[in-house]
Amino acid sequence: MSPAERVRRYRERRRAAGLRAVTRWRPGTPIWSDHRVQEARSLALHVLAARRIAAEPRLLERARATLARWLERYGERPPAALREWQELLERPWQEVAARSTELSEDAARLRQSSPLSTLLSDTERRRVHDAFRA
Repeated sequence: MSPAERVRRYRERRRAAGLRAVTRWRPGTPIWSDHRVQEARSLALHVLAARRIAAEPRLLERARATLARWLERYGERPPAALREWQELLERPWQEVAARSTELSEDAARLRQSSPLSTLLSDTERRRVHDAFRA
């Protein structure tokens, strides 16, 4: 018996048993991974923080002070991301806002250790987190 005949007989037995071939795959889980949802949530938090700083520029000083406290904890060898934030926060606000809300892998990496998210109230943070719950 040829391989083609074996497959035909196998399919006939399956049909006789009431089973049918699957022609389409439908995902049983959401298309968005948990990591992608976390990145989107982080972006939303930073957009909200950027809006607050644009409305109240003195908040940027608070972010700089937070970063300075974080840098003190590490002494002479702070993580590279914190050094990047230090350099970024020395630039004009428009550049900081553009970089922190950018849709790139590098910006997503920076947002993971951002002092800007500390500027939001618990209520604002909870509202964003609730918006991204499934």
